[in-house]
Amino acid sequence: MPAWTRHDVDGLAVLTFTRAPQNWMNLASMTELADALDSLGGDQSIGAVMLTGGVDGYFVAHADLDDLKLTAKGEVPEGDPEAWGRALTSLSTMPQPTIAAIDGQAWGGGCEIALACTLRVASVRSHLALPEVSMGIIPGAGGTQRLPRLVGAAKAAELVLSGRRVFAEEAQQIGLVNAVLPEEGFVDAAIGWCGRITRWPRAAVASAKRAVLEGLQMPLEEGLRHEFRLFRELNASDEAKRRNANFDRP
Repeated sequence: MPAWTRHDVDGLAVLTFTRAPQNWMNLASMTELADALDSLGGDQSIGAVMLTGGVDGYFVAHADLDDLKLTAKGEVPEGDPEAWGRALTSLSTMPQPTIAAIDGQAWGGGCEIALACTLRVASVRSHLALPEVSMGIIPGAGGTQRLPRLVGAAKAAELVLSGRRVFAEEAQQIGLVNAVLPEEGFVDAAIGWCGRITRWPRAAVASAKRAVLEGLQMPLEEGLRHEFRLFRELNASDEAKRRNANFDRP
């Protein structure tokens, strides 16, 4: 039985991870996710992708510790050895914005999956952490690199070095999550939140994502040129011409 299931809602692909009892992410499940994201990237009907957990109280609890034990002995767990890198790179770079909808625990690898997404929303009961130092290791799927770029170097260093939990309210305050939503009806609320993205033209949303995220990897002047190239391409499109002609001006 697959660990990931998909259902689409008005241009939003919702991928739900269910691996009882605590949604530990093993390599086989990550391979499923990587393959699903590969197929979604070229799907013109999908305007955004949302990841969420299907076990109550968990987004993705952590990377599976049994997998970590095997890799520590030089053994390869079942699945694609490159799946973690494939999946997290896709979450960052695929055309559609990706949203982590977190309802409960997102530690370690689960937190790193969320960090790789474009945006994050959390329920009021959620908590995120990178506790790897308590296990004698460090984050190994982008936590030490993506977190500082999101919340700043000093705050990220504190969280990585202490391994402490960050609850939803603080996570929003420091910019780790974009919104905190009610626990009751959380998935539906998260889908509604994503609707503010999926209602707009796919090409414009994809280019806006590129402009923001790719621009951050460039010097400012190069980023500005990159933004203008994307703007010019979109502005010449039939979709933009039609919307501009029908725009409700004040």
